[in-house]
Amino acid sequence: MKKTNRTALVAVTMAAGLMAGASTASSAAAQCGRASWYALHSRTASGERMNPAALTAAHRSLPFGTKLRVTNKNNGRSVVVRINDRGPFVRGRVLDLSRGAASQLGFIGSGHTAVCMARV
Repeated sequence: MKKTNRTALVAVTMAAGLMAGASTASSAAAQCGRASWYALHSRTASGERMNPAALTAAHRSLPFGTKLRVTNKNNGRSVVVRINDRGPFVRGRVLDLSRGAASQLGFIGSGHTAVCMARV
């Protein structure tokens, strides 16, 4: 292989590595959307019993056990929750929070609110 081709290959490989790092960083950045709350007493998708007072949440794809800092955009309150269920199943929602988490965020009465979330 010619020296110029090797240099180009190294440059492309480094650029690809930098791009991969950039995409990883952006996925860890805050995601915003609508959140609602629920309070069932059944089993969650992770197999544990739903505790409405616990600081837990349902997300469509994050691994069980992932911790998120969720911030209510309307009042600035935030709480750290653990993903233990799947959902929400309502279009336009990104997160379903337990009643306990929704209470700390201050949106029990309205049922849903605008939030931003980031991995902890």
